Amino acid sequence: MEAPAGTVSAAVREHLRQLCLREFPCGIGSWNKSRFLPQTSRAWRELVPREEEAVSPGEETVEDLLGLVRSPHSPWALPEGSSAEDRFLRELAIQNPLVLKDSFFYTYFKSLRVVDKQVSLVDKDLLKFVKLEELILSANLIKEIDPANLPPTLKVLELYGNKMSSMECLCAGPPPGLQHLGLGHNKLLGPLESLYVTSDHWPNLVSLDLSFNDLTDLQSMVASLRTLPCLRLLVLQGNPLALVPYYRGFTIDSLSRLCVLDDITVASSEKHQFRGLRHSGDLLTQEAQLVVTIGNVRGVLDTSVLDPEPGPQGPFITYSYYVTYDFVEDEEAEGNGYGGVLAEIVKPSPSTEQLGEDVPEEVVEEAEDSVESGPVSQSQLGEMEESLVSGGSAPLPRTSVDSAEELAKLRPHLDPRLCPSPGTVLFSTVRKPWADVIPCNYEMQHTLSDLVPLKAFLMSGTTVTIVEEKILSWPVVPPSPDSPMPAKKGKGEKDKKGEKDKKGKKEKEEKDKKGKDGKDKAGKGEKDAAKEQKEGKKKKELLKDLRQDPPILRVLGSGRVALEPLLAGEPFVSTVCDFGVIRTLETDKLTFFRDSKNKKARKDAMEAKKSKTKLPAAIEKGKSLVSVYESNYHPDPLTVEVQIQLTQCRSAEEALRALVL
Repeated sequence: MEAPAGTVSAAVREHLRQLCLREFPCGIGSWNKSRFLPQTSRAWRELVPREEEAVSPGEETVEDLLGLVRSPHSPWALPEGSSAEDRFLRELAIQNPLVLKDSFFYTYFKSLRVVDKQVSLVDKDLLKFVKLEELILSANLIKEIDPANLPPTLKVLELYGNKMSSMECLCAGPPPGLQHLGLGHNKLLGPLESLYVTSDHWPNLVSLDLSFNDLTDLQSMVASLRTLPCLRLLVLQGNPLALVPYYRGFTIDSLSRLCVLDDITVASSEKHQFRGLRHSGDLLTQEAQLVVTIGNVRGVLDTSVLDPEPGPQGPFITYSYYVTYDFVEDEEAEGNGYGGVLAEIVKPSPSTEQLGEDVPEEVVEEAEDSVESGPVSQSQLGEMEESLVSGGSAPLPRTSVDSAEELAKLRPHLDPRLCPSPGTVLFSTVRKPWADVIPCNYEMQHTLSDLVPLKAFLMSGTTVTIVEEKILSWPVVPPSPDSPMPAKKGKGEKDKKGEKDKKGKKEKEEKDKKGKDGKDKAGKGEKDAAKEQKEGKKKKELLKDLRQDPPILRVLGSGRVALEPLLAGEPFVSTVCDFGVIRTLETDKLTFFRDSKNKKARKDAMEAKKSKTKLPAAIEKGKSLVSVYESNYHPDPLTVEVQIQLTQCRSAEEALRALVL
């Protein structure tokens, strides 16, 4: 059975050698030689070994030798997972080793399993196995097979995980009785592959597995499969053609005799729901639709509590947070745009730009409303700045970047995790201010017609990143507090007049208090409205005079989301990305006390300042809050909710409706 290395025959021979069929406790040796006399002194009746009642000294009985190969704790036991054929050969080599000749092996094996043995050639010595019905050659290096070297008795042929790029080589005289053909996880590519799955080549094929290849033309493939009269089990998942929404329905309706598709039994209700869809096959577009949803972000560190209060000359620091993910770029799509969505292609922000000319009036009014009640909190200022920078929720212009290197040149200090990998585009949620739970409320539909790159992308997965954006804003003309206001003529007279007016105003107020409460309230309301209008104009001018530095980006967490289940038939992938705890007790205490300063707390503090007797009580109350907060401190990890759904039609009506839309 000598055969060149890298062939099936050589792998089988090496496997038999590793079974040690001629070594202890198998075969013939000093451990059992008395059972076997020389053939010259034995009659034909004595070819079978004799079972003597008493063995010679130093020899073992058959039962003891069998116990050595059967016990899982024995050093001569077979590895776990060995086949029944291997166990039978080991025991046969103990009971009757004389029958183990080449002719016996060629007639004994009905199944050969040669997996991950670096086999690249199916040689003609395989024809010597005259009873071979099952041949499993998975996880090898086979590129082509000469069907003339396959035994004609073969019923099952599995070639999973090899390097075959076409089925054409198998069609030149394949085994006529083949019932199952497994070619999953190869490199089958191109529309011509549908020509090699017809009844002319496989008249008795019952089961066909072409999963996880690069087949793209569903209509042509199904048209060829319809010619197979015995086909009952079909596996096409993992191919680009299985990513289109109507894949399962169109296949079921086209192959009426099919019982199992992608390891899922075809129910009669499915056949009814998709009835008639095969007649519209030419109208159905070969596009895949995926919907990306990003939910809540939790466990973000509030960095703003560590910043000092801004002075009159700035800087005014704002923080915003967003989530990015990369997705494959569809080069075949027309226009290749994503208008009307809440996503943006991440790009450098303008370095120094005056905002007054480009800010919509309604956005400024919203910002004014948010600061009417007094000092602006960090989160409110973050919302205001986010609205000013992005113009509310409108998307920013899309930029086309050929490679991650070019994007890195635009922003030399950008974290590599914020650069899209080659062939992908980086998408971002809308920037949001800090909160314990940041709701992204993001949903994006991706429609792609180039299905082969999409399959490769789903195999590798997407990277989800949580980003903190810090922006420093400065007044365009910084105020100079030391310079006095210029003196004007008649200032003394105006001051006197002002004092007189104040005095008259005071007398008038005292008079109104005695009997004109209604009029006083009306007048006060008018004055407050005028004052608010005046302050609003000042704040509007302040907002318009701010300029911004380039944003400082910091990656808070980044991780990979596996999308391969979408190729394996799952309708969606839903996960919570956990990046660990990044919050600290010190910063969370600062955030806690800042958020707990409500009106009642401020009132208690004012009373404590006025009364020395209440001051110790306020201090004790603050200490108790600190102790309670520290004892119950359990920070949430940094997480983000992500879901990617592959659109699938559930009926023929739904598929045709999508065609009309």
